[in-house]
Amino acid sequence: MAAHRPPTTCPTPGERFAVVDPATGEAFDEAPDEQPDELDAVVGRSHEAWRSWRADAGARTTALLKAADAVEAAGADIAPVLTREQGKPLSESYAEIARTAARMRYFAELVPRPEPITDGRPVRSEVRWRPLGPVAAITPWNFPLQLASAKFAPALAAGNTVVLKPSPFTPLATRLLGSVLSTALPENVLTIVTGHEPLGARLASHPGMRHVTFTGSIPTGRAVAQGAAASLARVTLELGGNDAAILLEDVDVEGIAERLFWAAFRNCGQVCMAVKRVYVPARLYSHVVEALGQRARTAVVGAGLDPGTQLGPVNNAPQLARIENYTSQALADGARAVAGGHRLDRPGYFFAPTILADVPPGSPVVTEEQFGPVLPVLPYESLDEAVEAANGTGYGLGGSVWGTDLDRAEEVADRLECGTAWINHHAELSLAQPFAGSKESGVGVAGGPWGLYGNLRPFVVHRPLVEPSPFVEPSPQEA
Repeated sequence: MAAHRPPTTCPTPGERFAVVDPATGEAFDEAPDEQPDELDAVVGRSHEAWRSWRADAGARTTALLKAADAVEAAGADIAPVLTREQGKPLSESYAEIARTAARMRYFAELVPRPEPITDGRPVRSEVRWRPLGPVAAITPWNFPLQLASAKFAPALAAGNTVVLKPSPFTPLATRLLGSVLSTALPENVLTIVTGHEPLGARLASHPGMRHVTFTGSIPTGRAVAQGAAASLARVTLELGGNDAAILLEDVDVEGIAERLFWAAFRNCGQVCMAVKRVYVPARLYSHVVEALGQRARTAVVGAGLDPGTQLGPVNNAPQLARIENYTSQALADGARAVAGGHRLDRPGYFFAPTILADVPPGSPVVTEEQFGPVLPVLPYESLDEAVEAANGTGYGLGGSVWGTDLDRAEEVADRLECGTAWINHHAELSLAQPFAGSKESGVGVAGGPWGLYGNLRPFVVHRPLVEPSPFVEPSPQEA
C-alpha cells in the first residue's frame, strides 16, 4: 500500500499513553496523549478549513467518494490494528471497514435540495441549507470506525469540518483511518485528537464547536450536553440501550435460536442495540433457555486474530469488572448460570458466554445495560406483562418481537417504547433509515437523510413574484 501522510492531529510535545491488547491484557503500542489546552489551535485550523470546504458541494462529493475507495483499499492494513486494540474477530473488523466505506459513499451522494414553500402569498419562498461549522465527534470503543464514520460522513457531506476524538481504549485504528482519509480530503477538514480526559470534555464544551455528536454512556452524555450548552451548540447523543426481545407463544424456538443468540452476543455483546434481555412465555421457558445455553457453551472464544474465533474478549478491564459484578450479583440473588457465569482462566479480558435463568427482574443485569457476553432470560405469564417489563426501564433504543404470526408480532412491536423495533431479527440497520432512541437512549437522529439534515441549518430566502413598479420621484410642481 502506498504511504500515507500522518493524520491531521494536534501537535504534541511527546506525551504518549499505552494501548492494551484485550486478548492478552498487555500493552502493545502507544498513542499521542494530547492535551486540552492544545484544542484552541486545532479548532482554529478547523474553522479555516471550513471556509473552502463548505463552498463546493461537488468537490465534497468527489473527495468523499475517493476517500471511501482509499478506506476499502487499505482494509488489510487497518483490520489487524482494529482487532488488536478492540478484540473483535478479524472478519468483523473487515466488515466494519466495509461498512465505514459504504457509509461514506452513501452520504457523499446525499445532497440537500432547496425546498419551495407555497403558502398563498405573492412571494416565492425557498428553504436552502447551510452547514453549521466545525463539528466535535466523540466516539466509543465498541465500533471505533463504524461509529466514527456515522458522525463524520454526514457532517463532511453537509459541508462541515470535524474534530474527532476516539476512545483512549481504541485510538490506533482511528488514527490509521485518518491517515488513509488524508490522501483524499483537504488538510484540517477532518482532524483526529487522542488522549484521556479531560480532552473529550474540553472538546465538547469548546466555544468553536457548532455541533457536538457523542456515543457513550448516559452519565457522560449528560455531561457532554451540559458542556455544549455553554455555547448553545447543537447536540446529537446516542446513549446506549437495554433492548428487550419478546418471544410469542407461536415462536419456532429452534428456527430462531441461532439468530437470537447472535443478536445478543455479536461483538461479545458490546453493541448498543444488542438484545440484552429476553422475555419468554412460561410454557416455552426451559426450551428457550436450553437452546440459548447450548449455543453459549459451544461458541468459540479466543483472540480475534485466531482463525475460527467467534467471540473475542471484552474490550477493557473496567468493562470486564462491570460484567463480573452484574453476573455475580445476579447469581447471589438466586439466578442460575445455564452457561458460563465466570471469567475465563486465561490471560486477557475473557468472560465465558453466559445465559442466566431464574433472574430476579430487579437485578441490575436486567435493569441496566450490561454491555457484554451475558444474557438474562425471563419467563412471563401474560403478553401485557412482557410488554410492560420490556418498556419498564429508562432506555428506549431498540426492541424485537419473535413469532410466526407476523401481523400479531407487528402489533406487539408497535407497543414497544423504542426508536427501532424488529420482527424475527434484531440490530439490523440500513444506511438510509433514521437511527434514534427514545427516553434516555438519546437526543437527535443519525442515519439517512435525517443524519445529513442534522448537520445543516435552514436558510430562507423570500422574493416577490412580480417586480415592484419603479419609484419615480415627483416633479416640484407635483410636490
